[in-house]
Order: sequence, then structure tokens, then C-alpha cells
Amino acid sequence: MSAPDQLFERLARSKFRSRFRLGAKERAYADGKGRETILSHARDFIADRLAPAEPRNDGKQTPMRGHPVFIAQHATATCCRGCLAKWHGMPAGRALSRDEQAQVVAVILMWIDRQMGYRA
Repeated sequence: MSAPDQLFERLARSKFRSRFRLGAKERAYADGKGRETILSHARDFIADRLAPAEPRNDGKQTPMRGHPVFIAQHATATCCRGCLAKWHGMPAGRALSRDEQAQVVAVILMWIDRQMGYRA
């Protein structure tokens, strides 16, 4: 089993994480904007709100609704530095590297793709 599959299996066992789904509004937004725009948004959100060593409002910087990436962040435990440490082994208190940011974005997009029915 691949590392992403193992992660998604663990997330599915979490009562909190497993309850997140894209609603009709978020699915329509993702369809309308296209995958490349959603990918760009994910990269920007992660770089701006999660990658700094001490993000502003850490733990509260990611809304729970309003954008497919925000919902995906909660579903994949990539919403704050505490969750990144617990679920992904990326310690808080230091900036995320470019590779770590790319890894976070990949997990988010994988979850969105699965929600949109784009299973690979």
C-alpha cells in the first residue's frame, strides 16, 4: 500500500476527518475554476497560511467552509501546524521546505480529485 493510501486509510478512521465532503457549491466552484486554478489556490494558501515557522493565527487560519481547498485541508489534517506534526510528521516551529509544501499540496489535491470522482 502506498504512503498516500496509508494516510487516507488513517484519516478515514478519524471521526472528525472523515466527516468532510465537498458540497454541491464547492464542487461547482472546482468544476468552474478548473483543476489548475484549484492547484494554484492550494499552493498559495499553503505558502501563505501554513508554511511559515509560526503562521499567523495558527490553528484558526483555515476556515472550515467556503473553498474546496479549505475543506480538503481539514479532511487531510493539513489545516494547521499541529495537525501537520501529528498526522504528517512535519514539526512545528520551523518553516516548511518547498518539498514539504509540495507534499501537502499533493495530499490536498488527491483528496479533492477523489471527491470530484477523478480517481487515478
